Amino acid sequence: MNLLRSMVWGLLPFVVAPSTLPAAAGAMGCDGRPGAESTAQIRFTYENPKLQPQKYVLTVWEDGTGRFRSEGGGPAPKDAESVVAEPEDRPIHISKELREAMFATARKNKKFAFACEDGAKNIAFQGTKTLEYNGPEGTGSCVYNWSKSSQINKLTEQFEAMAVTMEEGSKLKRQYEHGRLSLDAELEFLDQMVHDGRALEVENIAPVLQTIAGDEAVLQRVQRRARALLEGIKND
Repeated sequence: MNLLRSMVWGLLPFVVAPSTLPAAAGAMGCDGRPGAESTAQIRFTYENPKLQPQKYVLTVWEDGTGRFRSEGGGPAPKDAESVVAEPEDRPIHISKELREAMFATARKNKKFAFACEDGAKNIAFQGTKTLEYNGPEGTGSCVYNWSKSSQINKLTEQFEAMAVTMEEGSKLKRQYEHGRLSLDAELEFLDQMVHDGRALEVENIAPVLQTIAGDEAVLQRVQRRARALLEGIKND
């Protein structure tokens, strides 16, 4: 599943400028997380020079912790309200149901230690993706544009849906600060994506939703939309 919009990323809480992102494949360190060496992890890397950001990495540990990193730069945005993507590096949380499904998929698929690329020449470029697994029982990785495995494609959709949520959080923060009239349409769009399963793990953008929901200066409809999204967050 391609991301629905060019990946334009603004600043979110806890943003810091990252060092060089991990390589798409190879050794998997702990990403600065204490004790990560003994906890199984899955890392998803997405690269596409035509999008903003050109590269992002989502790391999920089996205990529910995670990390999102993205590089800045990329092609100039076509939308006049958009800005060039900024680098981002922040912790995230992954719900129990989602992470259990992700790790089950990894283990059913040889911890990604197989050729998951379809190889068909007629498949349009959708971004270079890398899945990596590292845990006490072994490691594995595979690189692909599109996979013939329905399970790998489902896992890809899940990671991309988390990335879309991060994108929306960034846009909402920017709109709240510089163009509040756009909040209503953006929140409606986010709500529809959450409903369709195209945006996941909304708790990771809860701070900006809480700010909007509690601000009496914005439209009441906007506040209600933000509150409804917050109410749908699963705490586990």
